[in-house]
Amino acid sequence: VEDFVRAGYDLEAAAILLCESDGTPDEVEEEIGRMTAVLRGCGATAIAVSQNEDERLKFWSGRKNAFPASGRISPDYMCLDSTIPRKRLADILLAIQQMEIKYDLRCCNVFHAGDGNLHPLVLFDANDPDELHRCELFGADILETSVAMGGTVSGEHGVGVEKLNSMCVQFTATENELMFGVKRAFDPAGMLNPGKVIPTLQRCAEYGRQVFRAGATQPFADLPRF
Repeated sequence: VEDFVRAGYDLEAAAILLCESDGTPDEVEEEIGRMTAVLRGCGATAIAVSQNEDERLKFWSGRKNAFPASGRISPDYMCLDSTIPRKRLADILLAIQQMEIKYDLRCCNVFHAGDGNLHPLVLFDANDPDELHRCELFGADILETSVAMGGTVSGEHGVGVEKLNSMCVQFTATENELMFGVKRAFDPAGMLNPGKVIPTLQRCAEYGRQVFRAGATQPFADLPRF
């Protein structure tokens, strides 16, 4: 990030934490004093306080450009958005460190620390099938570990098809069925994003569709189209 935007970050730091304060000048000064004491007590190696709007924006430029900066060190990355209770932040970061060794892939951790919303960027090369496979396993492991720590598989990006299998990690079959029932009430014909969010393969048959396995030879049924 520092090479990309020159935000003034300490290159020797293991992590960067950005904190903002809002209020009257006296309130901000008092709050910054309390934050500084907490940070020093937690072992912060350096603390910098912006003195004007330009400096504030400069500090934030590193965070806002973290994703494109990752493109300088990897041709591709997979961005996740699981959540964890804030008190488990250190635990999940340590777990992801171990996963980097397990899957032999690097991961850049960018997140909203204030609400426990993670954005791990798993770095890989999409042109390498083995790396792609390990990346997918890495991502699924992060989501499963987040749920085990009391979190969720998605904080803001949604589920779609990428996290479809992980819905079974967070929710029971009964809970998934209830959610599908809500969708079915508003979409009885199954025309709105079919096959997304809710992992219920049997619904293909319910809606008159067919599921084909690899190597199947039977002709496709004459089903109504929309």
